[in-house]
Amino acid sequence: MRKIHAFRSCSRSFIGHTSSASRSLTSHRFLASAAFSRPYTVSSTRRDFTSFFCHNQQWSARSDGTKPSDITRVRGIAHAVTELDTAHVTPAGFKEVDVLTPRRLLKIYAQLSKSRLTILVVLTAMSGVALSPLPATVPILLSTAVGTALCSASANTLNQLQEIPYDAQMARTRQRPLVRRAISPLHAAGFATVTGVAGPAVLWFMANPITACLGATNIVLYAAAYTWLKRKSVSNTWVGAVVGGIPPVMGWTACGGKILPSADYPIHLFLPSFLTEAPLDMSMIDNPLGAFALFMLLYSWQFPHFNSLSHFIRGSYAQAGYKMLCVLNPQKNALVALRHSLLLVPICSILFPLSGLTTWAFAITSLVPNAICIRGSWAWWRRCGEKEARISFQNYLWYLPVMLALMMVHKQGLEWRHWVGMQDEVSSDGADIPKP
Repeated sequence: MRKIHAFRSCSRSFIGHTSSASRSLTSHRFLASAAFSRPYTVSSTRRDFTSFFCHNQQWSARSDGTKPSDITRVRGIAHAVTELDTAHVTPAGFKEVDVLTPRRLLKIYAQLSKSRLTILVVLTAMSGVALSPLPATVPILLSTAVGTALCSASANTLNQLQEIPYDAQMARTRQRPLVRRAISPLHAAGFATVTGVAGPAVLWFMANPITACLGATNIVLYAAAYTWLKRKSVSNTWVGAVVGGIPPVMGWTACGGKILPSADYPIHLFLPSFLTEAPLDMSMIDNPLGAFALFMLLYSWQFPHFNSLSHFIRGSYAQAGYKMLCVLNPQKNALVALRHSLLLVPICSILFPLSGLTTWAFAITSLVPNAICIRGSWAWWRRCGEKEARISFQNYLWYLPVMLALMMVHKQGLEWRHWVGMQDEVSSDGADIPKP
């Protein structure tokens, strides 16, 4: 029995040593082949640059499931076992920096400026010029557009400079120029400084000081107050809405319009014809109520537009640590959007005609777009789903240009029927002027 027991012990020892040796040899072969048989490549759709800031493996995982940390361990062990020279192996996260040619530099500047957002800001400023009853010259029009674009570019660049580590954590923003190091922070700061000085300067000397002060105020509100509040309080959305409501007021003041009532510029109400017998006084259209109406339209539009967008990207906001209403309380986020969707009805159907910017026919035609958008906001608030949020977001993408176009059609004192030849012009004494 002792011999049999001793034989079994020797067998187990031999098998254990053999298995251990084979496992060691197999692991060494696997490690060496994994480290040197093929270089580690990163999928084009999932780049691992952001793992430099925070080791988030969901952005840097390989298609076969291997993690960069595993590759690092494998390389270290394989080097110890095989003692091969790995100096020629290209690091996984290495990427050559592109040379800043003029074309690439302009593209980077456009990305720093958030070109699509800047274009929207300029268009809303031009709507203030178009709806103003005061005449506007071509130099005023161009200088307002250029100055507003420069102010927007400066504000957006300063915003990105402060949010580099947070943009690196969000899939939506991790390809921005400063995050991927396409441009240095010092270079971006210089661009923000030049545009931040040039924008208000153009507005000051080509338009007027009031417009320049509004542009400078918008830079401070967006780059300082809004950016800082994004990580402190949900009130950042309300501050951002104020920033979005200022550009059309800039267009209004660029034409010489006033934003505060005075003895020379009192507030005048344009009641519908069935409520008053007084003749229409076109000289009173230039009153501060028009600027307030333009501001309120863009201010209230921001909430259903941005809240619906933030709802289906709230995961990214939560990942970066932003205190957004869509993250803390999605139901209330939808409710705020619904409230401002309802508020847009009296703004369009009462405030605009009452200010004299549009005729009272706009109060009727604006009900159709408002009803469509309110229906989408109501469905989103009831279900609080991503599908409903996307529908509401798409609704408010076309809402603003449609409303601005309707305002131009119903602009007070602008007879489109004369332009298209549907109605004869009327002379100063009331007689029709015959067509030639």
